Amino acid sequence: MWMWKLKKNGRMRTFRDDTPVASAKNMPGDSADLFGDGAVEEGGTTNGRLWRTVIIGEQEHRIDLQMIKPYMKVVTHGGYYGEGLNAIIVFAACCLPDSSCPDYHYIMENLFLYVISSLELLVAEDYMIVYLNGATPRRRMPGLGWLKKCYQMIDRRLRKNLKALIIVHPSWFIRTVLAISRPFISVKFISKIQYVHSLEELEQIIPMENVHIPECVLQYDDERIKARRERAEENVEATSIPQAEDLSCK
Repeated sequence: MWMWKLKKNGRMRTFRDDTPVASAKNMPGDSADLFGDGAVEEGGTTNGRLWRTVIIGEQEHRIDLQMIKPYMKVVTHGGYYGEGLNAIIVFAACCLPDSSCPDYHYIMENLFLYVISSLELLVAEDYMIVYLNGATPRRRMPGLGWLKKCYQMIDRRLRKNLKALIIVHPSWFIRTVLAISRPFISVKFISKIQYVHSLEELEQIIPMENVHIPECVLQYDDERIKARRERAEENVEATSIPQAEDLSCK
């Protein structure tokens, strides 16, 4: 598979990438986009709608591409870490549909199939999932049933090859969901969960060159940094005032 890369001097050069992931039409930083430009090789159109047929767990499913197209950035390929084809899969919760939108459950059902199919396609060896939780209002958070179904549909190979689930900007809600999920999630899976409280902290764990961070998450991270800085300055001022009063009394 031939790819184009822009050099710093503005000139273009080509290089060949025959890795399994690249051959499956997945470029680091892009959405998983299992379906390329929307052309359907297996599936078709019905009543003007575009469909794609996928195989999950030896069962055939159809995905309504038209309904999930606005939400495909929910899963992106974040490049690789370590040696070999150890993929970084980025899940941006802020890209999920609002629960108040029409046909919400139908969209989530098709997104579910899309996410599972994406993992099947993107993962060649070991991998980690980076779950971007920041800037996601409660109405966009996936429900417990949806998450449980995703976990149960992931085949044994993908469960075994998952090396880490990094949750960025964890909220009390996501912590509660994971706590409630413990009865149906294996102890090994729980041990792979890691909480990260800033993008700077995430950068210390994985290479970020090809990780796509939505603008709303970048803004959320900046606001948290600013808030922490202001609190720190207030604490410094609060501790310095009594010292100034003591000096004036002497």
